[in-house]
Amino acid sequence: MPSVPRPLRRLGFLTIGLFDPADPARGHESTLEIIELGERLGFDSAWVRQRHLQYGISSPVAVLAAATQRTRRIELGTAVIPLGWENPLRLAEDLATVDVLSGGRLNPGVSVGTPAHYDRVRDALYPDSGGAEDFGYARVRRLLDLVRGKPAGDVAGVEGFEVFSDVVQPHSPGLARRLWYGGGSLRSARWAGEHGMNFLTSSVVKAEAPEGPYDFAEIQRSLVREFRAHHPDGAAARVSQGLVVIPTDSATPAQRAKYAEYAARRLPRTGAPQGPARLLFAPDLVGPAAELAERLHADAAFREVDEVAFALPFTFEYEDYVQILTDMATRLGPALGWQPAG
Repeated sequence: MPSVPRPLRRLGFLTIGLFDPADPARGHESTLEIIELGERLGFDSAWVRQRHLQYGISSPVAVLAAATQRTRRIELGTAVIPLGWENPLRLAEDLATVDVLSGGRLNPGVSVGTPAHYDRVRDALYPDSGGAEDFGYARVRRLLDLVRGKPAGDVAGVEGFEVFSDVVQPHSPGLARRLWYGGGSLRSARWAGEHGMNFLTSSVVKAEAPEGPYDFAEIQRSLVREFRAHHPDGAAARVSQGLVVIPTDSATPAQRAKYAEYAARRLPRTGAPQGPARLLFAPDLVGPAAELAERLHADAAFREVDEVAFALPFTFEYEDYVQILTDMATRLGPALGWQPAG
């Protein structure tokens, strides 16, 4: 039986935070302004991507630390931090610190896998241990244990005038319940469920059946169901769906033309799996809010969730993001049954 769409409970957005290398401060400030706008519009969450050795946010934890001091309510997430670039102990300290600064609003999303271009960055990233690093789920397990309060070592006690703790400090007890895993395969969905994490789905999934058919929404729905089937909370386990969604109600004719051209350029990659990893991309959704709401209510994966983090396109201008977020909060969200936060 088909699932029944439920009212949207939580509405969020995701930005990559691009910047001009000649003026990186301006780009980072723009990202913070977008997050502030999101709070004023009543969004429940704002998420940032992470990009290494590119002109996008390389340190989302630092950016969100700044955002904690410019917002009071909106939740702040990472989608996602690739753990192959991180030391789980140090990351656990940073995440806990920002969570304390935010008053318990941080939603760290992580993933695993070999770092991109590893053969070309290995000597800088892991000059002495590159061949021995484990980039699998064990890395997430280490982070989970440390955030949950498992001892990092046998160092508790007093040495002279200094006091030491066995567990990561500061310890933020609620943070562990707000850890997310970003996955696009059945294996990842199952692992995240078995380990009690929340689950982020995005506009990219793995087409694991070689014979097809390649229906993105059906594949995404299978991930949601696999995750919940293995999670202690079952159907109540948190899943956030991510798609590129661009409402155009208040857009100018020039903006509408730009948005349509952007989606058309990216459409060919949605018809069949791409590359050796067999990645399948979701079509971008562009149009008036009423039309987008109809398409989302018919989407097999959307019908399984009650929270989303819609992605802002990479290359648009600040004014475009203002228009998209405003229409999302004032038109699309309500059409999906959502109410802005106070």
